[in-house]
Amino acid sequence: MAKAKYMFVDGYNVINQWEILKSIKDDNLEYARDKLVDMLQEYASVNNINVVVVFDAHLQKGNIENRMVVGKIEVVFTKEGETADCFIERNVPLLSKKGQVAVVTSDYIEQRITLQMGGLRMTPTELWYEIKLLEKNIEKKKKVSYADEVNRLSDIIDKDILEKLEKIRRKH
Repeated sequence: MAKAKYMFVDGYNVINQWEILKSIKDDNLEYARDKLVDMLQEYASVNNINVVVVFDAHLQKGNIENRMVVGKIEVVFTKEGETADCFIERNVPLLSKKGQVAVVTSDYIEQRITLQMGGLRMTPTELWYEIKLLEKNIEKKKKVSYADEVNRLSDIIDKDILEKLEKIRRKH
């Protein structure tokens, strides 16, 4: 049985690292958050990975932890007084017992803590390149025409059977 894969994404950390989202956040932070979640949807599906995007709400007075599922992504807003880092640190050890856990952040200390807890670290830049590579591969597959994909019986059938069929064909 294959082990589950999990990925925690420090949402605001990634938004501040990716130029496309950084330019949006100053005008509309909610749209930048939604765009990040959208960008992670295909990545999560193709890689069969459970993605949790964590946003700090520690400066919001009276905020309680809020979780929601958007497509294949779980989105978490932390409670008052809790940073995304604290939430991730609390959950990595729990999920690392169930499978492989990766944490996406540019915070060096958070990366070190993740490694010490048995998780994998990934920078926002590394995730960006993985998403772009995935998009490129999907585009390539879209461009392949069915005429280019030749499926011959001789490619998939046993050689002995193929020889017998050839003998039958020549008799007629």
